[in-house]
Amino acid sequence: MKAVVLDQITEAKDVVLSEVPIPEVRPGWVLVRVKAFGLNHSEQILRLNEIRADYIRKPIIPGIECVGEVVDPSDSDLAVGQTVVALMGGMGRSFNGSYAEYALLPRRIVFPVESDLPWEALGAVPETYFTAWGSLFECLHLDPSDTLLIRGATCALGYAAMQISKALGCRVIATTHREGKLALIAEVDEAVLDDGKLTGKLHDVTKALDLIGPRNLKDTLTAVEKGGIVCQTGLLGGVYALNSFDPIKDIPNGVYLTGFFSNFPTQVIMDEIFAFLNEKNLVPPIGKVFDFVNIREAITAQDEGKINGKIVVTV
Repeated sequence: MKAVVLDQITEAKDVVLSEVPIPEVRPGWVLVRVKAFGLNHSEQILRLNEIRADYIRKPIIPGIECVGEVVDPSDSDLAVGQTVVALMGGMGRSFNGSYAEYALLPRRIVFPVESDLPWEALGAVPETYFTAWGSLFECLHLDPSDTLLIRGATCALGYAAMQISKALGCRVIATTHREGKLALIAEVDEAVLDDGKLTGKLHDVTKALDLIGPRNLKDTLTAVEKGGIVCQTGLLGGVYALNSFDPIKDIPNGVYLTGFFSNFPTQVIMDEIFAFLNEKNLVPPIGKVFDFVNIREAITAQDEGKINGKIVVTV
């Protein structure tokens, strides 16, 4: 089969498709014919930096998510030809991932789904919508009566969060730090150009999804109303930790701070996501679709940051 294989830091221009054996099935694992997968910031970090870490199995086929069909269910309860999504749980780091024509995956991260979405749209769902869903409902307890702030909304996760929260009936405020991207979030109730300071500029914000991260998190905490909840999920700001963070002084009285870690998907949550998409007749927004033979061009587009929305690769 054809696959992307990494064993060292690899720039987009150096990405190639290699010929490797189709994985041999073993108990507890499922062989999936990959039909589509999305590109993620996590894979970019792996390719350009994290690949050097000792805990990364090398050589490794990257890719933390995919959609496809079961080819060999091994000793599992799945059936040949069944439509499945797979994500996280060490995929593309501890064991080979989805940048390939076939993926051998542990049954615990393979989830059968029912959907009429075409493969390219289905490929935009697993990691992005699981993260959005968990952030909005498990962490923020989002309700139709809420006013939701999405800080750093012009990314795949931001678009998914906007779509879900608007379909739920919330009032949504979305931000971008680039004036040229305001049009991309015009569908929300209030589109805001973010200069790094939102406190005092917004009103009645009860929930906030912060995709920028520690760079602006203290400001997000003071931009919500008392009783509000802030969920920090993204790290788009390029700052990965809060130095000299004092929870007593930096978290306002009556405001709650949480975060979502997307490494533990479940069948229950995937069922909830697809039921919601089906009920609301939602199609995931896609930035651009590439064919697998053009994987280098897809990764180049990701690195250049010129695609607005989820990049999906069809196999």
